[in-house]
Amino acid sequence: MPATPAMDDWYVDDRCVNCDVARQLAPGLIGEAEGRSRILRPPRDAAETRRLHAAAFACPTRSIRPATGRPDPTLDPFPMALDEAVLLCGHNSPRTAGANSYLLLRPSGTAMMIDTPRWSPDLAARYAASGPVTDVLLTHRDHAAHGRRYADRFGARLWIHEGDLDAAPDADRVIRGVDPVEIGEGVTAHPLPGHTRGSVLYLADDRYCFTGDSFYWSRTTADLEVAESVTWHSIEELARSLARTAGDLRFEWLLPGHGDRRRLPADEMSRRVRALADRTRGLRPRPIDFTAVQW
Repeated sequence: MPATPAMDDWYVDDRCVNCDVARQLAPGLIGEAEGRSRILRPPRDAAETRRLHAAAFACPTRSIRPATGRPDPTLDPFPMALDEAVLLCGHNSPRTAGANSYLLLRPSGTAMMIDTPRWSPDLAARYAASGPVTDVLLTHRDHAAHGRRYADRFGARLWIHEGDLDAAPDADRVIRGVDPVEIGEGVTAHPLPGHTRGSVLYLADDRYCFTGDSFYWSRTTADLEVAESVTWHSIEELARSLARTAGDLRFEWLLPGHGDRRRLPADEMSRRVRALADRTRGLRPRPIDFTAVQW
């Protein structure tokens, strides 16, 4: 049996921006203290070592590191399957504030990318191996970095809402207004202004909901939450958007850009979305404060 490694076999360097990505992928191994991630304990087996490597390869600042300073490239799991039709891209980009991005596999054998990981030709080739990528769907301006490069590499259409069009002025498809728009077989864009003027969530197959930064699963409250302290445009507008949209959203998988993912029965998720809309109606604007987010 191999010896148990010492605690300092893994460490978090001082570039950590407390984006929560690593903690999502290695719960119990990576925690939070004083506004940054920290290693809680060393891995006990191969499965836990793989979890730490997933955290390392997703971390946008590359702050999660083994004692050697470099994670093992053979243990890079991305794109990583979350379900039979959704892959987590990993390799989160510092230019999107470390947002998660996803590949949605379609029955035709094609795929859609929702938001973007960091850019590299090698990563693009890896994602394209999952199936020809026909569309790159941007949820809002904060996550628009690399969108054009990925779309051009894939020969795909780049989508964004008109409210955030200045972040991707060369988009191929522009979503307008606040009404739902079918953008592909089984995939609907629901404009949800609030976090930004042009925020959109994408609903696929009545099963998957890609929410960008509009709402997420909080491990702190064990419920759906809005990040009210980092709502750039208008928390009141977000409340109106949720009230308008909540009744139309039916899904099992919550897949946000920031904050944790969660799978629940569709009826329970629908109930929680309606309750979130009710709670958000009582919120008022507050100063931007990243440290106040209840991950």
